[in-house]
Amino acid sequence: MNTRHIPDATVGRLPVYLRVLLELAASGNATVSSEQLAELSGVNAAKVRKDLSHLGSYGTRGVGYDVDYLRYEISAALGLADDAAIVIVGLGNLGRALANHAGFRERGFKVAAVYDVDPAKVGTSMDGVPVRHLDDLGASDSPVASIGLIAVPADSAQEVANRMVAAGITAILNFAPVVLTVPDGVAVRKVDLTLELQVLNFYQQRHRGGSPVVTESA
Repeated sequence: MNTRHIPDATVGRLPVYLRVLLELAASGNATVSSEQLAELSGVNAAKVRKDLSHLGSYGTRGVGYDVDYLRYEISAALGLADDAAIVIVGLGNLGRALANHAGFRERGFKVAAVYDVDPAKVGTSMDGVPVRHLDDLGASDSPVASIGLIAVPADSAQEVANRMVAAGITAILNFAPVVLTVPDGVAVRKVDLTLELQVLNFYQQRHRGGSPVVTESA
């Protein structure tokens, strides 16, 4: 595990660099300059160099960064050197899309388990992963994971979060439009699609020269 102190802002950009590096590797690029990486990542070159210096990576003058090695360094810093196991709770339309997302594996994640409470779904499988009942989350024979994705309605999200915490999950990605209460030491990131659409609507109206109307986020 990388023991260097990495600023939060840098951590937020590392996955972007990793995505770009994966695309470069797939295109056969062996090296990349800080200027190229910056342009493809939407930041400036000085910020790229500073971010990567926190990993101890400084590139080679006149050559740039080795794409494969930089991918390894960033993956290690993000804890993705080995596939990170995740669990998904909720098999509605969004949950199914997440469970079938092919990009997880190539980005260093594997879906270890999927949970739902619908008898029609429990016992089936999603991309080869059995669908288990939510009551099995944390059971002795259930797959171990430290990251949980919540894709259930808002009124069920807190209960699911509580079950995840009780099962030892310490990082939660919440797609439900509700703020979760979790103990210290449990990290939560919220993805509110309606909120993001409202923000986009604000900017597209401003771009058109209209008078944007800001509504309450759901």
